[in-house]
Amino acid sequence: MPPLLLVLIGLALFFSLLNGYRDSSNIVATMISSRAVRPAVALAVTAAAEFSGPLIFGVAVAKTIGMDLVAPSTVNLPVIIVALATACLWSLFTWVLHIPSSSSHALIGGLMGAAVAGAGWQAIQTGGLLKVLAGLLVSPLIGLTVGFLLTKLVMYLAQGATPRINGFFKQSQLVTSVALAFSHGTNDGEKSMGIITLGLVTAGHLSSFAVPLWVIVICSGMLALGTALGDWGLIKTVGTKFYKIRPVDGFSAQLTSAIVILGASLLGGPVSTTQVVSSAIVGVGSAQRLSRVRWGVAGEILFTWVLTIPATILLAGGLYWVGAQALPLVTRLWP
Repeated sequence: MPPLLLVLIGLALFFSLLNGYRDSSNIVATMISSRAVRPAVALAVTAAAEFSGPLIFGVAVAKTIGMDLVAPSTVNLPVIIVALATACLWSLFTWVLHIPSSSSHALIGGLMGAAVAGAGWQAIQTGGLLKVLAGLLVSPLIGLTVGFLLTKLVMYLAQGATPRINGFFKQSQLVTSVALAFSHGTNDGEKSMGIITLGLVTAGHLSSFAVPLWVIVICSGMLALGTALGDWGLIKTVGTKFYKIRPVDGFSAQLTSAIVILGASLLGGPVSTTQVVSSAIVGVGSAQRLSRVRWGVAGEILFTWVLTIPATILLAGGLYWVGAQALPLVTRLWP
């Protein structure tokens, strides 16, 4: 393999590691905050399910990222490397600030910015872009709505129940967390798979876009490793800052998130796990009392979501321009 392709694969795996490390908060925060499962057990079970997701449910999202957003014939390896570097830098920046940002938004913005800088607007495929943006924008609204309605239904069915029902909700969270981890691995894990496969096609190592098994395994493995490590700062942010989460809240939020993310994954729509889980938590809290939710925290996270794509488009474009103008050694390697 050429050196640039090895760099690309290394960055994609680092992105998967960061993605798992940061998004572990979305998977385990509610069941840890509601004291349903011990933290170590929650992370271990989640990591195993993350690894298995793409192997069970397929790689439709990888094809959307790798084929539908940008035309493979119009990009080169440096464009893809800059896109990955941008996504990693943004993830590290927001991680330092303990802000639950979207790795998916960062990767989409980075790929768009680098592709336009390197090949012009013709590199962007309008149909694929609309599909990607629709998934990213609509999924939080669906999560909010489903979380609200599901909680109303759960509270109605639990009328008159004794406090012992909390035991059911605690135990059920292990099941819902596994379902959520499956869905997260199926959706987020495939984004790196799509990028690596795009790089293999661009470099001529693949004649057509088909995700190799070894790509699925290494990306899933890095995502699972990142999840097992866990970012406790973000777990606290997601699990406690919206409101005090009870077992019934954790059950409803996890079930909602799993339904929305897995449904999108099977349709090939990339979504932000951070967005879906956070909006589901807000929907669950709103169903019980609007004043229960700390809307200021929700507003801060929403601002970060809105900022991510424009910021990473500009960052990726700037990185590509600087690389092409100021690094003669690198530019000689670029086709």
